[in-house]
Amino acid sequence: MSPGFWAGLALFVLMLSGCATGPNANPRDPLEPFNRGMYQFNDAVDRAVVKPVATVYRDVLPSPVRTGVSNFFANLQDAWSFVNNSLQLKGEAAGNSLVRFGVNTFLGFGGVLDIASEMQVERQTEDFGQTLGYWGVGAGPYLVLPLLGPSTVRDTVALPVDAQGNLVAGVSDVSTRNSLTTLNLLSRRARLLQASNILDQVALDPYTFTRDAFLQSRLNAVYDGDPPDDSEPFEPTVENPVK
Repeated sequence: MSPGFWAGLALFVLMLSGCATGPNANPRDPLEPFNRGMYQFNDAVDRAVVKPVATVYRDVLPSPVRTGVSNFFANLQDAWSFVNNSLQLKGEAAGNSLVRFGVNTFLGFGGVLDIASEMQVERQTEDFGQTLGYWGVGAGPYLVLPLLGPSTVRDTVALPVDAQGNLVAGVSDVSTRNSLTTLNLLSRRARLLQASNILDQVALDPYTFTRDAFLQSRLNAVYDGDPPDDSEPFEPTVENPVK
């Protein structure tokens, strides 16, 4: 998608984030009515199209091939992680990301083989939303984006920058770029098939379960697994039975 699309989406999010739903709204999710509607839309698209195709992808391709595809896109992410680790002044993590990208690109057939992990070079994935969080930009309200799924206002505003850091977006041939983007989507969705099936079985309210799991995951990502004591806790409630 073009930078203009992401810029327009970010502007829409900023306008939307100013619209609260009243005094009884969840402080982390003041846009819950909108988000629930978008969640239902995304879930319908997923069940009708994405999940069935991802299931075929998983069942048809051998595990080593799927692992190679996953490794390839993770290697591209390592290049962007190097930039964001550098912006966060994380010298060791930036060095590891650069080493990983170099080793896997040149010795791992473009990243299909994860040689760096065998060398015990740690992966620390970072995106621009995490970089903004590192420098003190608050997450803002929870937001469910069309087709893209869970996000926050901060992460959504960061999307145009992350899009520029996506090496696939730099592929000049449109058909090749679209094919790689689709392959990446299928690879990621196929890895989540079992988790989504479990979610359907155990969560009384999949929306709140997904929301709280995402917000906790992003909090841990920004603080490298060690959020400050004054961060808002994510505790189960009667309305929000996180298991």
